[in-house]
Amino acid sequence: MKGNVIVGQSGGPTAAINSSLAGVYRTAKDRGAAKVYGMLHGIQGLMQERYIDLSEYITNELDAELLKRTPAAFLGSCRYKLPEIHEDKGVYEKIFSILDKLNIEAFIYIGGNDSMDTIKKLSDYAIVTGHPTRFIGCPKTIDNDLALTDHTPGYGSAAKYIGTSVKEIIRDSFCLEYDKGLVSIVEIMGRNAGWLTGAAALAKGEDCAGPDLIYLPEVPFDIDKFLKKVKELLNKKSSIVIAVSEGIKLEDGRYVCELGSVGDYVDAFGHKQLQGTATYLANFLAAECGCKTRAVELSTLQRSASHMASRVDIDEAFMVGGAAVKAADEGDTGKMVVIDRISDDPYMSATGIYDVHRIANEEKLVPRSWMNKEANNVTKDFVDYIKPLIQGDYPPIMVNGMPRHLVLKMKRK
Repeated sequence: MKGNVIVGQSGGPTAAINSSLAGVYRTAKDRGAAKVYGMLHGIQGLMQERYIDLSEYITNELDAELLKRTPAAFLGSCRYKLPEIHEDKGVYEKIFSILDKLNIEAFIYIGGNDSMDTIKKLSDYAIVTGHPTRFIGCPKTIDNDLALTDHTPGYGSAAKYIGTSVKEIIRDSFCLEYDKGLVSIVEIMGRNAGWLTGAAALAKGEDCAGPDLIYLPEVPFDIDKFLKKVKELLNKKSSIVIAVSEGIKLEDGRYVCELGSVGDYVDAFGHKQLQGTATYLANFLAAECGCKTRAVELSTLQRSASHMASRVDIDEAFMVGGAAVKAADEGDTGKMVVIDRISDDPYMSATGIYDVHRIANEEKLVPRSWMNKEANNVTKDFVDYIKPLIQGDYPPIMVNGMPRHLVLKMKRK
C-alpha cells in the first residue's frame, strides 16, 4: 500500500468488533501502510477531525491480544446517518478534504446495516468525483441480519452467551416451587430478525430441556394463543422459561412493548427504542394466571460479554478485518466482505466480497421453515446452523482475578 488506512467502528458494539480492528491494523501494516488511523466515534468523529494513530496504542503482540479480548468499540461508535449526496454535498466535501489531508488510500468501516449505508454513499461520491480513496465495509452485528453473508462476526459470541444464560436461568427456575407455578420470560435483542432469540434453543441438551417457548419477530405474535399455551404448560410443569425477541409485534404492527410503558426515543435511522417486552408479558401472565412471574432482560450483556466469546467468532472477526484491507489494496471499492460457509463438519469458512449496494438497507430474516408450525420454537435446522459458530473459547487475560482490557485513554472534547 502506498497511502494510509483509516478505520472506524459504528453501530452497536460486540464482543468481536475489536478483533476485526486488530485484523485491519495487522494486515494494513503487513501490506505497507505507513499509518493506520482510527476514527473516534465513527464517521461522526471523523467530521470533527477526531482520530488517532493506532500504532501509538497497539505497540506489541500483547496489546493486539488484549484488543481482541476487549468488548465494546475500542475507537468509540456512533449512529450517524449521512445525508443523501444531493441533500448536502458540503458534508461529503468536508469528509473528503480530511481524507486528502491524511493521504487515505483505504477507508474501512466496521459495522452493520446502517454502516454499510455509509460505505455505499461514500463510495458513490468517490466514483462520481473521481476520488481515489477506496471504501470497504467490514461486517459486524450481533443481529446477524446482513444480507449475502452466511453470518456476521459478533453473532457467534452473543449466541453463546444467550444459550448459556438461558440454560442457567432454566436451572435457577427449578430451585423454588410456587403454588401456581413460575414463568420466567427472557427478553433478547432483535428488532426485526430473530437470530439472537433463536439462539436460546442452544440451551437444550442432555442435561437441559431448553426453553419451553421461543418467539421470533418474523411472525406476528398472537397474545391469546400465547396465553392459552402458557396455561397448558402450567398444568404440566411447575416452571416455564420463555424466550422472546424485543421486537415481537402484534398482527396490527404494534410492538408488544408498546402495550406497556415505553420511551419515545428514535435514533438517526428512525429506529424506535424497544424495551419492556418481557416486563409487559410477565405482568400480563401474572394477572391472567395468578402465577409467579419474572422478567429477565439480557440487554447489553448480550453484546459485551467477552468472557463468553467464541473462538470461531473472534478468529473470523480478525479474518474479515484483514480481508477488508486486502480487498481495498487490490482495487475494490464500494464492497463489503462476507463470510462463506465451506462446510459444517468439519466447520470451515472463507471470505468473499460483494457489492455493498446489494447489502445496505437490506435485512436477512430467519426463514419461516426454521420455525415450528406454531411459530413458538425453532427447528433443528436453526440449531445446526448456529452450533459451529459458538465453538471454542477465547478467555480474557486475567489480572488480579479480573479481565484486563485495552483502553483508549483520552480526554473527551
